[in-house]
Amino acid sequence: MMRSMFAGVSGLKNHQIRMDVIGNNIANVNTTGYKSSRVTFQDTLAQTLSGATAPQRNRGGINPMQVGLGCGLASIDVLHTAGNLQTTGVNTDLALQGNGFFIVGDGTNNYYTRAGNFGMDTSGRLVYTNGLQLQGWIADPVTGVINTNGRVEGIRLPINDTVDPHATSEIALSGNLNSETPIAPADGSRFTRNIEIFDSLGNPHVLNIVFEKTAANEWDCIVQDPLGVVLHTEGITFDTNGHLATGGPNFAITYNPGTGASPINANIDISSLTQQKADESSVGYEQDGYAMGYLNTFKIDSSGKIIGVFTNGQTKDIAQVAVATFSNPAGLEKAGQTMFQVSSNSGSPQINPSGVGGSGSITPGTLEMSNVDLSQEFTDMIVTQRGFQANSRIITTSDEMLQELVNLKR
Repeated sequence: MMRSMFAGVSGLKNHQIRMDVIGNNIANVNTTGYKSSRVTFQDTLAQTLSGATAPQRNRGGINPMQVGLGCGLASIDVLHTAGNLQTTGVNTDLALQGNGFFIVGDGTNNYYTRAGNFGMDTSGRLVYTNGLQLQGWIADPVTGVINTNGRVEGIRLPINDTVDPHATSEIALSGNLNSETPIAPADGSRFTRNIEIFDSLGNPHVLNIVFEKTAANEWDCIVQDPLGVVLHTEGITFDTNGHLATGGPNFAITYNPGTGASPINANIDISSLTQQKADESSVGYEQDGYAMGYLNTFKIDSSGKIIGVFTNGQTKDIAQVAVATFSNPAGLEKAGQTMFQVSSNSGSPQINPSGVGGSGSITPGTLEMSNVDLSQEFTDMIVTQRGFQANSRIITTSDEMLQELVNLKR
């Protein structure tokens, strides 16, 4: 039999494998987070017909004569180049820009993926499409601190979580008192602003802040409880430019709400008040108290931090998504469902927050599309088809030569 026939067979087999890889790439052109593969060939061991000889005296050296025995697979490489991002607007969809993989696991085994189409189940777990949990670090329920040096675990959102109420302790007043306000006891000498504060049980209460002009550039700031009882009176003096001269800029009040909550001890800051010409007086306020709140929704920032948003407007860190990087990501083994697993040549996973240790940044509300280049795949398909066709011609031509040999004996 002829060596060329077996060389042609090896070429057919390997081009068939290359076509299988191309077909798989094209089939996954719209698979989220898919990484395309490529095939490279190498020649196989050659049969030596005569060895090389060294130059001797007046005779030159002779090169070896070898006949190749076909081609073999050199590698099937996974190309971990980045795919384009697709905006979805879904807050649990995540995409990595740069290196790294999301970690999903079942508590025993971890897998790695670039597909960030996660969802939330009925228990609040963030899960991959096959039910594996997204891994990360959970915030301390008391302090809210996230220890990114600790053990990663499945992220679970506390869907029934609450935020304790906070009693008002700081009140800041800002605005302008009309300098043309008449002096008391004339009509219109008073300007009243109602402010809402909270006690330690989260109950709201309304205090009345009364500004009464007592002399040129002088006012009294009178704080009254909801029944009109005066809690504090503070004299305020403005300079000739309308800025605060004396009085404050801070003073304290105490109010017992009578609801079973602790007395409210609040500091009132009036340093931002002015007295200048205006159509009318206008004073705004800010205060740091709030009522109890339930977890309403959540958002994920570019560092992978999951932030809970509560019904009272407060926010709290819940968890942070972990990102794994590998010294040789091409050494990872495909595990199906767009996941990879560690192999002996991938290196151990280095787990960090997004943007740390070479890991890519997270883009929430987007998904990474497949990195398959259709123009390249169709070109490779043509080249593979021609290669397969040429190798088939080797076999048919070798067969015709053998037929001629057989025909010598008739």
